[in-house]
Parts: sequence; structure tokens; C-alpha cells
Amino acid sequence: MKLIAIEEHFLTPAIRAAWAASAIGQEGTASFDRGEIEARLDELGPQRLALMDEAGVDVQVLSVTTPALHNLEPAESVALARQTNDLLTATVAQYPARFQGFATLPMPAPAEVAPELARCVTELGFKGAMVCGRTRDKNLDHPDYRPLFAQAAALGVPVFIHPQVPQQAVREALYSGFSETVDAAFSAFGLGWHYEAGIQFVRLVLAGVFDEHPELQIILGHWGEVVLFYLERLQNLGRVATLQRPITEYFQRNLYVTASGMWSPTYLQRALDIVGPERLLFSTDYPYQYRPGHQARRFLDEAPLPAEQKELFAHGNWERLTQR
Repeated sequence: MKLIAIEEHFLTPAIRAAWAASAIGQEGTASFDRGEIEARLDELGPQRLALMDEAGVDVQVLSVTTPALHNLEPAESVALARQTNDLLTATVAQYPARFQGFATLPMPAPAEVAPELARCVTELGFKGAMVCGRTRDKNLDHPDYRPLFAQAAALGVPVFIHPQVPQQAVREALYSGFSETVDAAFSAFGLGWHYEAGIQFVRLVLAGVFDEHPELQIILGHWGEVVLFYLERLQNLGRVATLQRPITEYFQRNLYVTASGMWSPTYLQRALDIVGPERLLFSTDYPYQYRPGHQARRFLDEAPLPAEQKELFAHGNWERLTQR
């Protein structure tokens, strides 16, 4: 059974240098991408393919890791977006049966975001885009980013909202007071990343983005970035928000959910109960969650799903979503 993993990361020396030169850079998360992780992020050839084979993954959909270009200056982000997307195009061309691509977008330059997405999809053959939630103090529902969602809807491609650390004020208020290492982890992979990404989706709902673009599709990793599991509470927002549909329907019609290497049968069942078998996607969050032992393939093989739902989870839903 073909296995397509859609949240698989890479990084370039140019982006790493831009982060290092930025006053914001990686916002305290630079230590997460060192050593073996750094080496695996940088490599887009035989070593990556070997680890894919070991994990049982046939195809990786590649994207730049967090925080992508969100913290850079506008002009720099535009140049790096084009450079990175052209590099990814060459990589996919070299291994067309093994790699696909998500567009890297110049989010600090909002006027250039939709055109670059269109270029990536119509000229380069990418499957959609990955963004890292907020861009400095702008949330994804900011008016500057409405053209992005209009373009994605018009092209019929998904937008993956990937985690990044919360704003500095939020980190100081909620995720600080322990040690530099603990604070950074708490605000990132410990918890903060996931609330940040999930809240960005909820903000799109409340801002009426899906009412403007009913066909727009968003992807959240890590089994829905916390908010999926609080849908019973979130649906109460419909009492006060002016929306065209119940909150639950936006989760069931505009959201796809993927695993991000969290091999939990319990989370799988909960996501299945909420969004259904046709909205589950597979991902390993390479290289962050990579572990030897054929774990990705084994999770699929052992998942308590009928054969037809395993096919959807493994590759069918992704192929249907990105068919153009």
C-alpha cells in the first residue's frame, strides 16, 4: 500500500543564514534544529530516501521547517521564497516518484503571497502551501492574507497551518518562569506550538474566511492541534459568532487532520469520530519524529481501520485532495 507522508521538512543554508542574521530569527528555538536533526533537514537525497525506506514511506511532501520565512524582512522573504521553491522544484524533478512539494510563501510581503502560490501551483506543480500561523503580530485572518485564501480556493489546493511559537507577550505571560531551556520547550513542542496552530484555524472560522470561500481546505497536524479535541466546547461559539454554518461543520468540511508522527490509536479514533475517514492524512513530521523500527508503516498496518479506510489514510485522501 502506497504511503504518502505530507508533513516532512527540509531547510536550506540560505534560510538558516537569514534566521541567524535576523533580530527575531527562530525566536529561541534554534537549539531544536542542531546535530542529527540539522543534518537530516539539510539533506534531500540518498540518506533521506534510505530513512524513508526504513520507515516504510513511499512519498514525502516536502516543506520548509518552522518558522519558515515569517520572521524575515519583506524583500528578503520574497527572494528566499522564489529561491527555495525553485530548489524544491529541482529536487522533485530529480526524484519525481519520491517527493512532492508545498510552497514556501513570503508571508512578510503580503502582496507577493498569492502570486507566489499561483506560480508554485500552476508552473512548478506544487500541491499547496505550508504557512506557520501568525507573521509577527498578524494572525492568519488578518485582511492582508485574504488574497492567499482566495487564491488557494481558486486553485483548489490546501493550506497547511504549521506550528510556531506564540507571540513574545504570550510566551512571557504563559510559558516563562522556569529556565531558558524549559521555557523554550514549553512554548514550543511541549504545548505552545500546538495551541498556536489550532487557534489560527479557529480564527479563520470566526473571521468568516470559510464563509467567503466554502471550498477552501486547511490542514492541521498533530491530530488537529488540540482544538479538534475541544470541538464540543468550541461549537458554543456559534451562539455569539455571526457565521453561516455551525462551528462543527467547518471542522468537518474545511479541515483535514494528520498525525505528525504521533502514533496514537486513541488519537486516531478520536479524529476519525470527528472528521471521518475521508479527512485523515498521513505524516511522520520528519525528521523530528523519526524513529527507527519501521514505525510509520507499522502504525498504518496495525491501525484498527478497515482496508478501504487504510487506503484513504495512507494515500487516497491526499491524492483526491490534490487532484487538479
